[in-house]
Amino acid sequence: MIFSSLIFMQTIANFANAKVISSVKPIGFITEAIVSGVTDTDIILPDGASPHTYYLKPSDLAKLKSAELVIWVGKDMEAFMPTILKNIDKQKQIELMTVPEIKSLLRTSHDKHEQEDAHSHDEVSQGHHGEYDEHIWLSPKIAKIIAQSIHDRLITLYPDKSTLIDENLDEFITKLTETEQNIAKKLITVQNRGYFVFHDAYGYFEAQFGLKKLGSFTINPAVQPGVQKVYAIQQKLKDHQAVCVFREPQFSPAVIEKIVSGTDVRIGELNPLGTSITLSKGAYSQFLSNLTQQLMDCLDRN
Repeated sequence: MIFSSLIFMQTIANFANAKVISSVKPIGFITEAIVSGVTDTDIILPDGASPHTYYLKPSDLAKLKSAELVIWVGKDMEAFMPTILKNIDKQKQIELMTVPEIKSLLRTSHDKHEQEDAHSHDEVSQGHHGEYDEHIWLSPKIAKIIAQSIHDRLITLYPDKSTLIDENLDEFITKLTETEQNIAKKLITVQNRGYFVFHDAYGYFEAQFGLKKLGSFTINPAVQPGVQKVYAIQQKLKDHQAVCVFREPQFSPAVIEKIVSGTDVRIGELNPLGTSITLSKGAYSQFLSNLTQQLMDCLDRN
């Protein structure tokens, strides 16, 4: 019994080695780019899980309590974070939704490209979103501010490595700017191709690159879309307004297969969490490039 306890404690200790912790993988991509060569990083949300439905494990608690810095989006995105973070020094956290430069770029429900006539009662009452869209990692513009915020905090934590931290930030900004330009060149060819997404998560990316999203099935991926919403989408598909419907790896509801049946609308897949990407210095640009290719694979077909 004692031996088993020792093994358990050692396992927890191993999980707690990383000094900078990010809540979700895309934020971890940005973090890794700035922290690379300075200290170790890790991510709370495992591949295949959703930030909207995840529950912390003992190993997660150990990571968070031992971290020198925790980077997360906000309470409406990661409902699993606020309770544990109440017991962690605010100086050891960056809650990105409270960063002033980010707050000025946030999208509200009034900013969305489509003002859908009505969400179903279930969707509205059970939606995870607050006033603002918290999928901020899908904005390259906001990603640069996130990187700057991480940089500034790291400088105070590791002043002896300030030169490396500065270099990491410069490299990240340069690479991301180049990636943005490449994405814009690719997506310009499909800007007039209408599509639906299962989960309304891509507003920042769509706004920056001028995409033609016609609507979403749900504002909360854990809640199935209502009958009225499904009917409205079916009508638009019958009117040939859309060429694609996109699902996600975490959520692939049967309703999508059913709704496109009998039409020439294609089903694509978008991965807003970058679950197939390995944590590395260039992972964020790879994440955006992969998302772009996923869009192109479905939209750019004759």
